[in-house]
Amino acid sequence: MKILIVDDDSLVALSLKTILETKGLEICALGNSGEQAVALYKQHKPDILLMDIRMENMTGLEAAEKILSEDKAAKILFLTTFSDDEYILKALDIGAKGYILKQDFESIEAALLAVERGQSVFGGEIISKLPELMQHKNGFSYEAEGISPKEWEITTLVAEGLSNKEIANRLYLSEGTVRNYISSVLEKLSLRDRTQLAVFYYQKCGR
Repeated sequence: MKILIVDDDSLVALSLKTILETKGLEICALGNSGEQAVALYKQHKPDILLMDIRMENMTGLEAAEKILSEDKAAKILFLTTFSDDEYILKALDIGAKGYILKQDFESIEAALLAVERGQSVFGGEIISKLPELMQHKNGFSYEAEGISPKEWEITTLVAEGLSNKEIANRLYLSEGTVRNYISSVLEKLSLRDRTQLAVFYYQKCGR
């Protein structure tokens, strides 16, 4: 797995490179601006672009939008200090594969591996915001369907492709509890299985 790291703080970029290389991951290049992200992506064609958001001139979001307009298969994982709602929604809109906070640095390796497998990854603080953000964005009210915030949070994880075990580990619940939550949601929405639930989520939330 080749990873391109772009962060306007060179020390942060170097630190990430060192940390990830000690875990056996290959860092193909480092950049410090949105413009460099676009150029280096074209040059190296990395498996994953790990990028900051707030950068001068061209932001990480603008760079990602440009890259994804030319390569829809690009896997971009945002790593930032900021959990601003508008940033999260924009990242979702343009098709980023994940959004995690630098404070969660211990989860970066796992996030990269998950993105490589085709999953979308959002840090714990981001995940907790998604239900409300998606509701405001699309006018869909999960509460109007009788679904609790916890049930909708689990629904978002099902849509990301996580197994019951992975969801249980993420939310510190038992697998049985997760199964019960999913069964409850399926019943409330008159859906048959997890696949239908994921499709329902994508239709309502436009991801």
